[in-house]
Amino acid sequence: MNKSHQDDHFSLTRKTHSLQLRAKLIQSIRHFLFQHNFLEVETPLRIPSPAPEEHIEAITSDDWFLQTSPELCMKRLLSAGFPRIFQISHCFRAAERGDKHLPEFTMLEWYVAGFDYHQLMDQCQALLIAAFKDMGNDQEIAWQNKKICVASPWERISVADVFSKYSPISLQQALNQDKFDEIMVEYIEPYLGIDRPTYLYDYPIKLAALAKTKKSDPTVAERFELYIGGLELANGFSELTDVNEQRQRFAEALKARAVKKWAHYEMPEKFLQALQIMPPSSGIALGIDRLMMILADTGKIDDVVAFSPESL
Repeated sequence: MNKSHQDDHFSLTRKTHSLQLRAKLIQSIRHFLFQHNFLEVETPLRIPSPAPEEHIEAITSDDWFLQTSPELCMKRLLSAGFPRIFQISHCFRAAERGDKHLPEFTMLEWYVAGFDYHQLMDQCQALLIAAFKDMGNDQEIAWQNKKICVASPWERISVADVFSKYSPISLQQALNQDKFDEIMVEYIEPYLGIDRPTYLYDYPIKLAALAKTKKSDPTVAERFELYIGGLELANGFSELTDVNEQRQRFAEALKARAVKKWAHYEMPEKFLQALQIMPPSSGIALGIDRLMMILADTGKIDDVVAFSPESL
């Protein structure tokens, strides 16, 4: 065996524990969802056009694209009368690589008809507490020298409140100056989910994407993100079912993408048609690889996948 084969062999064998943990995690997630009457589905990885979003770029595959999320197809199933569905699938995003990012990653996505975003937070919490318990973490998790209590209840704090608490500028200033993500990463995320998991909720309507506008406050969307140990793990929301509003949001995203000279996406007409009959519902996407980083107590996403892109 030459040196490069030896290095490859060592790199794979040292991942034995994390790959065993990963298999156990997937098994635990499936068990919980099956127990709660979910149907596991599979949708195509290669699609004609993803949902137009300003800050996510897809990877091309001939004249189609590799999915950035199974969202559009899963919502068409939801509209067709499948009230509880989930999928564990590979997703792809261009120009995403770092200690916490891979261009190809594994996503757990699920949808529930009749739920709002607060009910979905409750369900996500129940699923993860059950998984943590199955993995031997009944009360707390140790990650990167932090001890995080995972017992209920988990913290919930609005975006407006977290900006008031940690940001050097106001939420409105951050939005006006296009610095929302920058402020989040530098000043806010390091404080989220440190003592216990944190749900950050009620995102500004400008960042709603496919989320429903909050009836009692039209300046925000019924959207949340989950943080554990400062690491963002999941993004969920009450689904927008107003087809005209969704079309308008897509049109604005397409204009913003054109300014950046990103790939042109066609308007997803079949999804928009299905949206007209989609029931009130909520959906969430949870990053399996990032969750595995916490369970394996590593700061590097490469440690929890069998092969990183550079090892192929």
